[in-house]
Amino acid sequence: MLMQKIRFVLVGTTHPGNIGASARAMKTMGLASLRLVSPKIYPSAEATARASGADDVLALAQVHDSLEDAIKGCRQVYGMSARLRHLPVPVMNPREAVHDLTQYDDDAEIAIVFGREHSGLSNEELDNCHKLINIPANPDYSSLNLAAAVQVMAYELRMSFNPEVHTGRIGEQREAIHAEDLSHLYDHFERSLTAIGFLDPENPRYLMRRIRRLFNRADLDRNELQILHGILRAAETKARTLK
Repeated sequence: MLMQKIRFVLVGTTHPGNIGASARAMKTMGLASLRLVSPKIYPSAEATARASGADDVLALAQVHDSLEDAIKGCRQVYGMSARLRHLPVPVMNPREAVHDLTQYDDDAEIAIVFGREHSGLSNEELDNCHKLINIPANPDYSSLNLAAAVQVMAYELRMSFNPEVHTGRIGEQREAIHAEDLSHLYDHFERSLTAIGFLDPENPRYLMRRIRRLFNRADLDRNELQILHGILRAAETKARTLK
């Protein structure tokens, strides 16, 4: 799987806590390949503490003396930079970069390189990068913590490469319904609203059309559909007892 072939490379990290926080950010998104280029302090108890359980990512991290060693064998190298520079390198945001790297097969090694906390990557280090990634931040305050930048990139990768990750309702299994299920519901609404005197079948105006539009937007599941039918049946029963 391509996610397992993506290595995050931190160059010249000054604060060991940022290494631990970056490992934590990676693990939460399912990434595990961390490379460190000449970190100022590592290994470190602070890095382990900030990893908050991502000790395995730290344990597997490889330390290199140069960026060239850290990216050896990579098919594509992306450099992260907060500053847009006048370099002949394609520039993209994280989402565009993730889309770009989907062109590579699962065996391709990919590197995403992050620079120093205060000065980023040097021009010489960027010369080793094929493409540049820039996180479009607030232009009046574009300073982004190293681990935060790692988290942004890791999140975009997870959203793109993990099909089980989806938006929706949490904590329940939803059974889909079909067009005919909604059609039966609308027929039931029309009968029930007529029975309780809310809908005049001789002068319905736009009521049923509005109800259709309402529930077409609602993305109902099977359980919710049955609840609505139950409510309508109860209303019909109540209407009959009052006659």
